[in-house]
Amino acid sequence: MFQVPLIVLLSLGVLWKAVDLARSPYDRALRSLVLCLLLLVTGEILSFPEVTSAIDGATTAGTGKVAYNGIYLSGLYVLVSFFVSCAGLPDATTRRYRRIDTALLVGVLTALTAAMIATPAEMRGHSLSTPHMAEPAIAFFYVVGNAYFVYAYAACALYALRFAGTVSRPLALGLRTMAVGLLGLTATALGRLVLVVLRIDTPGAHQSFNTVNWSAANWSMGVVLVGTCYSAAVHLGARWRSAVHHRRMYRELTPLWTALAAAYPEIVLVRNPSGRPWGRLRSSPQQRFYRRLIECRDGLLRLSPHLRRLAPDEDLAGGPPDHVARLIATALRLRQSTGAPATGTELPATPVASPSPAETGLDADARELVAISRAFPTISPAQPPSIRERKA
Repeated sequence: MFQVPLIVLLSLGVLWKAVDLARSPYDRALRSLVLCLLLLVTGEILSFPEVTSAIDGATTAGTGKVAYNGIYLSGLYVLVSFFVSCAGLPDATTRRYRRIDTALLVGVLTALTAAMIATPAEMRGHSLSTPHMAEPAIAFFYVVGNAYFVYAYAACALYALRFAGTVSRPLALGLRTMAVGLLGLTATALGRLVLVVLRIDTPGAHQSFNTVNWSAANWSMGVVLVGTCYSAAVHLGARWRSAVHHRRMYRELTPLWTALAAAYPEIVLVRNPSGRPWGRLRSSPQQRFYRRLIECRDGLLRLSPHLRRLAPDEDLAGGPPDHVARLIATALRLRQSTGAPATGTELPATPVASPSPAETGLDADARELVAISRAFPTISPAQPPSIRERKA
């Protein structure tokens, strides 16, 4: 019922997080999340009967069933590992949990493969409705597989509830909704375990129980999808607002940055020297803004001796933005006409537009420089080299 929407959602998640991974290729948690989503969507696709039959036809009977179960269980294992790595546990505890989870997964995958090999070839296309549930290898296959589902779903639900207490209220609502769905999936996996035991002696019995259990599993997956979509929407909205905010401040810094980069072209950090088209993709609006902010600070540091000559007794750290902007423009003209100070004659640097002691952080620093840049007049026809402008 919810399999196709789940595949679509997981595929979108893979694309979204793959873009983030391209920007932060060394983020181990992000790599785990991308791998988890990729395994889960692959397992869901392989679970279609047509795909499973095609795999069996190309290999041998039972391979498709082992493949999609193994890949999907591996995706759940990576998801549990992702939650463990983000839980803020001591390193030794994290490593111990990972060793236990890895050993558990390897044991389960080995058991599923062995059970399928031990199953007679004509029975390998079995399902929960098979009349051969009394066959030890078949019963063992479903007991082991569903036991791991119970563990993985329950662990993810508990971690989601734990993280819900540490995030903002809208995101917490999404995580709690996901946790409810995961707990429902835990209960239905446990129900399948019970059904396997009941059908060992009475094949095909308790069909009404099986119908209700599958319906509950579908609705539980739907709740997980609702929670996931809500959390993703909240996160995407926050990122969009942040991107718009930083893109606006990036543009507002342009007048000041342009003048300083024209005077000191060496301050411009060349981010993508190869000129490859995906170089800009790896740079988010926040990263481009903070890089421009640092370049402005570097330019003001180099200009500060000229500012001290112009206003030796003034406090430029907290001066009015329009006044400081005029002094910077005058200092740039002075620097252009007189050149750099001779060696041994440099005056000490003076702080410019520093935030008050009560305000700390890059955001406070950015507000000061943006205010100056807004008031900054166009003072020089000289522009930084076009290639630097493109790569800034």
